[in-house]
Amino acid sequence: MSENGADREQWGSRFGFIMAAAGSAVGLGNIWRFPYITGMNGGGAFVLIYLAIVFIIGFSVMLAEMGIGRAAGLNAVGSFKKLGGGAWPLVGWMGVIAGFLILSFYGVVAGWTIAYMIKSFTPGFLEAAAAGKAGDLFGAFVSNPGQVVAYQALFMFATIWIVYRGIGGGIEKYCKLMMPALFIILLILIARAVTLDGAGKGLEFYLKPDFSKVTGGTVLAALGQGFFSISLGMGCMITYGSYLSKKEVLPSAAITVVSLDTSAAFLSGLAIFPAVFAFGMEPASGPGLAFITLPSVFAKMPMGAVFSFLFFLLLFFAAITSSISLLEVCVAYFKDELGWSRAKASWVLGLVIFVLGVPSAL
Repeated sequence: MSENGADREQWGSRFGFIMAAAGSAVGLGNIWRFPYITGMNGGGAFVLIYLAIVFIIGFSVMLAEMGIGRAAGLNAVGSFKKLGGGAWPLVGWMGVIAGFLILSFYGVVAGWTIAYMIKSFTPGFLEAAAAGKAGDLFGAFVSNPGQVVAYQALFMFATIWIVYRGIGGGIEKYCKLMMPALFIILLILIARAVTLDGAGKGLEFYLKPDFSKVTGGTVLAALGQGFFSISLGMGCMITYGSYLSKKEVLPSAAITVVSLDTSAAFLSGLAIFPAVFAFGMEPASGPGLAFITLPSVFAKMPMGAVFSFLFFLLLFFAAITSSISLLEVCVAYFKDELGWSRAKASWVLGLVIFVLGVPSAL
């Protein structure tokens, strides 16, 4: 087992760590799931409850996970074994297993984002979406196993390659590029959405709280979304924390990551709801919001193909910065506990996760 020492990889800069940790937190849970969960739970009131939960509970748990990882300088299992012993390593094990299982499904959905980037410029695709056939197009795509598995494989290859390149030359390097790009794309989409005729109704739905719609289920949905969206309980922040310098001030790092994550979720709503309402679409359309409702919206916009491509590129950036953290949790365990090389752990585990995901793709 490797111990925390000079030979262990470390983040090259505070900015690199913040971008990687924020990338882990900002995923499909923010850009894809948050808007439709908000739509299903009445809009602005849900947003306020979500923000309160994230900053009161989420921040505390994230700070604790980062602290555990940095103190031990090991993977999720090794950190609990070193600091706590007893049954605590089981908590780390749950993170490793979660990384395997979540990424096996996550890679399939993330592969859809690559497909839809390409479809944005495919002749006839947006025209069919504008004619009300977006649902049929999506159904035909996901029922084509060859296509779905191919895009899943492409996404998993990109994930494995980044993790294989290591902390500084892989995860940090690419997150420093993708995370700023993600926020730039979000701002471009917001600028387009809020200038559409009828966008005001979407802004009112999203920003005006209606507490009459708040139930116990709303609070539970906000709590679940909070944990889901900032990568808590999966070993990601423990693993990323293990590569941190002892000089890093953890509370400021944690609050920055939580703020960036929450900003991405909030901004995604500003990009989506004005556009959805402007074209009379359904804001509570569930998972189909991203792959059925929004293509129909983009199809009716001037330069719709460009905005469609940017949106799915945004989804891709959000997905891959999270997927690399999930794979890194598994890779770090096999490196620290079993002595595997990074190359062996990355490619073997990535391939196993890909195979596990094929049934989801089918």
